[in-house]
Amino acid sequence: MIVDSHCHLDRLDFDKLDLNLDQVLDSAREKQVEHFLCVSVTLDQFPSMLDKIKDYNDVSASCGVHPLDQKDALDKQRLIDLASHDKVVAIGETGLDYYYSKDTHTIQQESFVGHIEVANQLHKPLIIHTRDARADTINLMREHNAEKCGGVLHCFTEDWDMAKKAIDLGFYISISGIVTFKNATELKDVVKQIPLDRLLIETDSPYLAPVPYRGKTNQPAYVQDVAYYISELKGISYKELATATTANFYSLFNLAG
Repeated sequence: MIVDSHCHLDRLDFDKLDLNLDQVLDSAREKQVEHFLCVSVTLDQFPSMLDKIKDYNDVSASCGVHPLDQKDALDKQRLIDLASHDKVVAIGETGLDYYYSKDTHTIQQESFVGHIEVANQLHKPLIIHTRDARADTINLMREHNAEKCGGVLHCFTEDWDMAKKAIDLGFYISISGIVTFKNATELKDVVKQIPLDRLLIETDSPYLAPVPYRGKTNQPAYVQDVAYYISELKGISYKELATATTANFYSLFNLAG
């Protein structure tokens, strides 16, 4: 059995897929996906996201503000209140994304620090998004004691040096379908070096569908394709990869497997 450690079920275009949420989840379950983590990107949309998934025992939630979805300063008390829900197993996604705009670096950093503080207060792990912000991401994690709550660098696309620094802080590294892309040479090398006990797999659906579905709407069922690809890349069996990443997921998010 495997898990999709990061997906956005509330952002799936069901008309485009010609499926409803029940069918999307059933399709994944048929491919041995036994748990799903539905990840929040804004506090305003969190209640509606939670409402969509509340009746599924095999779907957990996170609560947070994506670094590119920030219009105002983080409302820490609101984050605490929302993230205290029993279905919420993680804080985020949060982090730093310097790829698009230099104008938002300060508000991103302040929000990231606030998320780390809330994660430590609630004893829930962080889900971190990082892009073109390697030094600042690691430095803020160190300065604000992110190792206390732990967490994962999701949809990882950076270098081995950054991955190693995060792992040294007790974090996991999660790999998406990007690893299957032809031009993801550096990422493939990084994946080979990630210890099996620090590895997670994800879809980040509806984005970044793996080969052979690239360009189509991503969905949780495709995490199996990611798992098969990584197992071949690391030279281990699919079963070994599946067993390890599933155990890592349940350990990190304090869930019963």
